[in-house]
Amino acid sequence: MTDNRDFPARPILAASAAVFRPDGTVLLGARRSGPYSDIFSLPGGLVETGETLEEAALRELEEETGVRGEIIAFNGWREVIAREDDGRVKRHYVIASFAARWVAGDGEPSDELGQVIWADETRVAQLPLTGGLAELLVSARALFLAK
Repeated sequence: MTDNRDFPARPILAASAAVFRPDGTVLLGARRSGPYSDIFSLPGGLVETGETLEEAALRELEEETGVRGEIIAFNGWREVIAREDDGRVKRHYVIASFAARWVAGDGEPSDELGQVIWADETRVAQLPLTGGLAELLVSARALFLAK
């Protein structure tokens, strides 16, 4: 069986992290291409075989942005399901999301992310965001402030 992202045989597992700096800004990225290009989301990606969800979130964070973080809590999950007009499932992701604190790195664009920014709550409210991200950021910020 192949690991096809379009029309997958089963849901695809991914992980992401909302990373906060001490000043309360959160790291966001916008993909260079694909169905969510130029829309801001959390750095993240597919979980590899033998990797924990936390390990995947931290690996993807560093690969996509050059930032290192430390997981502080699980922040929930989101499902992304996109269907064709005929009802066929074109994409189905289950994304485990974590709240994390910044350890090192400024955040730089990569092959996958064309834009990487640190945003405060005011700026986040002005950005185009992936579905459900605003709610995830509210709960992740609460977890960050509680730690």
